Amino acid sequence: MNWFEAALLGLVQGLTEFLPISSSAHLRIVGSFLPNAADPGAAFTAITQLGTETAVIVYFWRDIVRIIKAWSGSMTRRVPSNDPDARMGWLVILGSLPIIVLGLIFQDQIESVLRSLWIVATTLIVFGLILAVADTVGRQERELTNLTYKHGILYGLAQAMALIPGVSRSGGTITAGLLMGYTREAAARYSFLLAIPAVFGSGLYQLYKVVSKDGITGPYGLPETAMATVIAFVVGYVIIGWFLKFVSTRSYRLFVWYRIFLGMALYLLLGFNVISA
Repeated sequence: MNWFEAALLGLVQGLTEFLPISSSAHLRIVGSFLPNAADPGAAFTAITQLGTETAVIVYFWRDIVRIIKAWSGSMTRRVPSNDPDARMGWLVILGSLPIIVLGLIFQDQIESVLRSLWIVATTLIVFGLILAVADTVGRQERELTNLTYKHGILYGLAQAMALIPGVSRSGGTITAGLLMGYTREAAARYSFLLAIPAVFGSGLYQLYKVVSKDGITGPYGLPETAMATVIAFVVGYVIIGWFLKFVSTRSYRLFVWYRIFLGMALYLLLGFNVISA
């Protein structure tokens, strides 16, 4: 049964990681309805995110290689420092700092009290409404070539909010991008690129703890977690292409309504003691 549950959670991770609906919230919620009726745990969540983030690397491989070459070239002055790809490399590093620093400072809270389903329900609704405002008032004029260091820091701070389950890493950064005037597709693309250092750092750190120190503290062992990670990679790769095509022609309204509906449903389930927070 644990293998089946882990496979289902891997599927959920792959389906939700890149959508602005919070994959960590969905893993937390779905876990409550499985026979184990347990939180999959922060370690399981972080490690399976390695699968979806590997999908980002595969999907954007050419872009990533180009950015790394330009960034490394800018340090030896073979590439101008104002080259768009070189600047993008520095911006990804700069934008990753807030989530790394805050993740280390608040690690205990992130792995415990902040995983309460009451908090998840609240953040789903509140940040869904903020996304709705951003999608409505955003000018959607800027492309990634217009990305500045100031905006890079703001993107990073928005990404750091995703340390709270229910906020959504992609949702937070996309919302910030829309409010700063970037197009829907540009905001989504930068969201994917910005997540690479943070997700790999968190996932590899949790994997190190599992292998060398703590072991898996949740209901799923390392083999089940590995299988879920592979499933998340395959499904996530498909979702990236679909999502970028979707937002190039449509608004985020569908995801806003979904977040609000899910948050309200959680309140009802918790209020009637159907599930435990």
